[in-house]
Amino acid sequence: MKAISPSFFVLIALIGGLAILSSTMSKTPVLPLFAQALGATPAEIGWIVIASTIPGILISFPAGSLSDYLGKRRVIFFSLLIFASAPFLYLVVSEVWQLIAVRFYHGFATAIFGTVATAAIAERYVRDRAARLSTYSSVTIVGRSIAPFLGGFLISLASFDAVYIACGVSGVLALAVGLMLNDSGAPAPIPKPERINFFASLKMVLRDARIMVTTFVEAVQYLVFGAVEAFLALFAATLGIPAWQIGVILGVQLVSIVFIKPLMGVLSDKIGRARIIIPGLLVGALSVALLPWLPYFLGLCALSLLFGVGFAMVTSSTSALVADLTKGGEYGSSMGVLRTVMDVGQTIGPVLTGAVVGVYGYASAFVLLGAISLGAALVFSHVMRAP
Repeated sequence: MKAISPSFFVLIALIGGLAILSSTMSKTPVLPLFAQALGATPAEIGWIVIASTIPGILISFPAGSLSDYLGKRRVIFFSLLIFASAPFLYLVVSEVWQLIAVRFYHGFATAIFGTVATAAIAERYVRDRAARLSTYSSVTIVGRSIAPFLGGFLISLASFDAVYIACGVSGVLALAVGLMLNDSGAPAPIPKPERINFFASLKMVLRDARIMVTTFVEAVQYLVFGAVEAFLALFAATLGIPAWQIGVILGVQLVSIVFIKPLMGVLSDKIGRARIIIPGLLVGALSVALLPWLPYFLGLCALSLLFGVGFAMVTSSTSALVADLTKGGEYGSSMGVLRTVMDVGQTIGPVLTGAVVGVYGYASAFVLLGAISLGAALVFSHVMRAP
């Protein structure tokens, strides 16, 4: 009797959960503490933190485009080799520059896997594309949520080494599951020319106004998300809200994203992407702009939860919409552009918000973030309605 093998989606979701658990645990909360123990200055800690984000900007598009020609499984497997090997390099780090180098190497794993796994799901599942992408995203969020608690527990119980060994175990498990992936059921890779023309693929994506406005919306959404993630806790602290309540404020947002996103994905598949994205942007804009006017625990909880709902609505449909608009089967290329622009947006968010908070205060910063989301909704609506 032939054994029933797990579906591609189950495997890729499991790999994603394990891989993101590993990569998140390697930085939260251990990374700044480990850097400090090495004697890193505040400026050096800043470089250590951003070292892993740079590969996302550099490699997302090339990796996605390459996966269109070589097949998604091969490129995913390469990223899993990094996930499995990088954590063990932390064990031999004794200098700040070494930690920066390891973080840079580790960043390629997330950048490559995040892009290509999304593209692989998008090309395999058409009728329920948004639902699959959203469910996959929620699984990775669960891995990302568990990581800080497990990492903090291991630091308290044992040492930094214990955390990175745990990261390595999770990475190796992701690699082991990756060995079970197969290409059956996947569209054939694009016929390979003598040389892969990355610029031609990039030009094709950049010329599509609807793809670009969708990536713009994704960038705006992550710009606002990154800013809220960085400054909502600080804003709550200035109001005298205790640390445990601040944790609840941020926690309800995460919970809402995990549970609402798959539901929004299903709805997006049924009624259309724009009908989910535009209301999501408006919900996010309103919830962020109102933060200064509900400066107490329950008020911030309600707005944080509402922002999570808006974020889930937008991000449940953006990747699926980009896939819907992709021509010639080059899902990796289009997802690579989406991921690159998203990383840029998430990087800009905290920097921009910090500058505004420093000069004008929290109220102005949150209103500005709301206005940016509103502007994105108007631009997206206009472009998508254009003939």
